[in-house]
Amino acid sequence: MHTLNIGILAHVDAGKTSLTERLLFDHGAIDRLGSVDGGDTRTDDGEIERQRGITIRSAVAAFTVGDTQINLIDTPGHSDFIAEVERALEVLDGAVLLLSAVEGVQAQTRVLMRTLRRLRLPTLVFVNKIDRAGARSAGLLADIRRRLTPYVAPLTDVTGIGTADACVTARPPGDPQLAEALAEVDPEVLAAVVDGPGPTPDDLRKVLAACTAEGSFHPVFFGSALGGQGVAELVEGVVGLIPPAPTAEGAGPRGTVFAVRPGPGGERTAYLRLHDGEVTPRQRLTLLRREADGRTTEVFGRVNRLDVIGGAGPLLTAGNIAALTGLAGVRVGDRLGELSDRAPQFAPPTLETLVRARRPEQATALRTALLALADQDPLIHARPGSAGTTTLLLYGEVQMEVLAATLTQDYGIEADFEPGRVRFVERPRGVGEASEEMPWHLGTRYWATIGLRVEPGLRGSGGVFTYETELGALPRAFHQAIEDTVHATMETGLHGAAVTDYRVTLIRSGYCAPISTAADFRGLTPVVLRRALQRAGTRLYEPYHAFEAEIPLDALAPVTAQLASCGAKFAGTTGGSTAWLITGELPARRVREVELRLPGLTRGEGVWWSRRSGDRELR
Repeated sequence: MHTLNIGILAHVDAGKTSLTERLLFDHGAIDRLGSVDGGDTRTDDGEIERQRGITIRSAVAAFTVGDTQINLIDTPGHSDFIAEVERALEVLDGAVLLLSAVEGVQAQTRVLMRTLRRLRLPTLVFVNKIDRAGARSAGLLADIRRRLTPYVAPLTDVTGIGTADACVTARPPGDPQLAEALAEVDPEVLAAVVDGPGPTPDDLRKVLAACTAEGSFHPVFFGSALGGQGVAELVEGVVGLIPPAPTAEGAGPRGTVFAVRPGPGGERTAYLRLHDGEVTPRQRLTLLRREADGRTTEVFGRVNRLDVIGGAGPLLTAGNIAALTGLAGVRVGDRLGELSDRAPQFAPPTLETLVRARRPEQATALRTALLALADQDPLIHARPGSAGTTTLLLYGEVQMEVLAATLTQDYGIEADFEPGRVRFVERPRGVGEASEEMPWHLGTRYWATIGLRVEPGLRGSGGVFTYETELGALPRAFHQAIEDTVHATMETGLHGAAVTDYRVTLIRSGYCAPISTAADFRGLTPVVLRRALQRAGTRLYEPYHAFEAEIPLDALAPVTAQLASCGAKFAGTTGGSTAWLITGELPARRVREVELRLPGLTRGEGVWWSRRSGDRELR
């Protein structure tokens, strides 16, 4: 038996969770269909997910078709959780991109397809809700070709679309429409179509499988997750067209943690997709993590319990997924074996907000809860603020709502979130040094000697701490106290923003035994570091987004005027036959403003896409 790890991706309310329930039910993995409205689905098992009717975290469930086990990974659909989606893509062998036959291609659908095509991930398109009023087929196929990818062809037909009697049938193996579509991506099929004799059904099946596997062609299936129509044909396509990922024989264990669920007593369950090698219970593992500032850290642990998804036994083998416990401190995105460059590189969140407890006596509990949630979830960045507040970095407003509900339900804390604002960063301008000898006075005597040099680091390096002193000159605990305090202090620069891409070097150190303690070094380091940073100076940078706006022909002038007023830098304007496509860069702080204005400027027909694209110095 071989395993396929398949992701279900879509915009909000397209029916991802309903399709997961249908697949599990039809293949005997569950004994009844769950309902999103009823809040009893298998994958949306969190209380908030059930109440809101949206998927927030990636979940996994399995079923078997013949000699193939399919692990279904149900991912979030809301744009605020796109980072969760992209981190899950690394563990997939293929994907099913879901569209609603009623709502059609949405902006989020285009973002997802863009990512899937960039990764060349085998992707099938499933058009859901064919039994709903207003459902379309031919017109929707034209929209898919125009707005998602031209390299598609339907493998099923639908009759009675838009009614409760909608019915799905498979197209014949030698379908001329399929041959014409494959001719656009395969030269041999093109020659057969043009010069004859025409391609045989067997030829088309082989080319279809090869082009789907390499991510250059996308078969389309019609159906209904609720009614079950077309789902069997979709499953047949998944098994027949998506190949399992290759594995390296004799290689050491290499895998990716793509989901983490908290348990009672603070224990975490990590979902690990293994790419190569084997993992056994009681095995000691070292996970690698790339921090937000660019540093690489290691997480150690021993596997206490190992449950392979699908019940394939206690041994986790390449290609499979298991739920592991015993890895304290594990996070989504941690890697086993090596840090892979294949994973989508998603920029850190830039929306910053302050959180306060409504009841002052809960300020400490609020801070503890938010720091614990951030430690579990890489979509949240938290650090202590002033006057009992906590500073959060998020991707969007929906995350604030989800966090507020989580704090109330799981911790009994009611909190207020300030309106989000875009977070700027600082980078060192030059080189600065400072030092202090013991004993040193500032109200309190610190028994420590510290000298630090601050200088610019490489772009994208985050924060780097190094030594010019001998490592044995200080006890290890004192060295660690200095390094940890340096990185914590750099969270606030000279202009109030976090400092990044810096290099701090310890150039002088000393202590007095047995008087000196780690607390002396933690207390003195911020003072010396701030003085060195002031001598180096910093520059302030603001994040930018690359954008694409697809707009009607008559909306070009008002849309470009709006973008220009928001500080957009235009890269190009193309099209002009049916629509205009405008590309460029825009300050992140103005993106929300454009998103809100675009529907009014385009009669609701404009489509907006943007993504973090670095930053520029703020002058």
